[in-house]
Amino acid sequence: MEKCVICGNGTASESLRVCVDCIRARREYAIFYAKETHKRTRAEYGLPEEPPKSKEGLKCELCSNECVLKEGERSYCGLKENVNGELRSLVPKNHALLYAYSDPLPTNCCAAWFCPGSSQYTKVNIAVFFYGCNFDCLFCQNASHKDLGVVKAVSVKDFVSKVLRKETAYCVCYFGGSPEPQLPFAIRASELILEDKKVKICWEWNGCGNRNLAKHAAEISFKSGGIIKFDLKAFDPDLSIALSGIPNKRAYENFQLIAEEFFEGSNPPVLTATTLLVPFYVDEKEVENIARFIASINPGIPYSLLVFHPDFHMRDMPITSREQAQRCYEAAKKHLKNVNIGNKQLLGLM
Repeated sequence: MEKCVICGNGTASESLRVCVDCIRARREYAIFYAKETHKRTRAEYGLPEEPPKSKEGLKCELCSNECVLKEGERSYCGLKENVNGELRSLVPKNHALLYAYSDPLPTNCCAAWFCPGSSQYTKVNIAVFFYGCNFDCLFCQNASHKDLGVVKAVSVKDFVSKVLRKETAYCVCYFGGSPEPQLPFAIRASELILEDKKVKICWEWNGCGNRNLAKHAAEISFKSGGIIKFDLKAFDPDLSIALSGIPNKRAYENFQLIAEEFFEGSNPPVLTATTLLVPFYVDEKEVENIARFIASINPGIPYSLLVFHPDFHMRDMPITSREQAQRCYEAAKKHLKNVNIGNKQLLGLM
């Protein structure tokens, strides 16, 4: 950690260099430093520093970045490219870059504190890790998703067959990275799985996907009894840009859409949200604003506050303190009925 380069007083990550107060109050100046940080970190993987917006290019609409690509240009997630005037994927049609494995239940799922799957001791979760992401979180705990060249493309046919052969499969959970850049594959695979097997379909995503695709995915979860977890990383749009590279307005729009369409009467709750308590950045002010937003839709929606541990480009940061976790918990409880603290083992509470 170091002192903020703008005010000289606030605590900042060595990679980000600016404090939360300056991000909120001196937005343009602070965001300049943040963008420089993301430019450096993304260059390590050959990814564009910002979502491309080239004039007269080809538009990708899979997520809220809505990249517009000129000839030879790659999308922000790295999975799309303009080749000879055609928008092409890094993988063949009906394929995805993923790694799937069987995870015995109960597992460390973010919804485990209320999900019935936690009592299915003889069953497994088919965990599906997608490579690529439409965000660039400096604290990413699964940064291997950026190494797009280390995994082979998997066909929808082979993936579905693998799931159907697993007799003990209770649920399928898509995460990553984040599913948004490969959501059409996941939706198609889920539909084929459900034709022959009764399993729960779940999602752990940043929520900034195409509106229609997100609604389609939510409908699949609702019908199968699965759960959708939104990672609401920040409420302040500039803090989202600082920590994750892009604003997350679409996440809140999709969250509200799915809550209003599917939450009422769902059992277990089809929708939940989490927020990672990044020390010195995601504080009780941020959490209370998120909780107030969720409560404005339905105060019964489950909300989990996750304890941070140092990773990726924020390794200099400490684990969330008990004091920060308690302050944030109390802020959320002012508005919501069902609030949880996740990763409690990092606080020494388990």
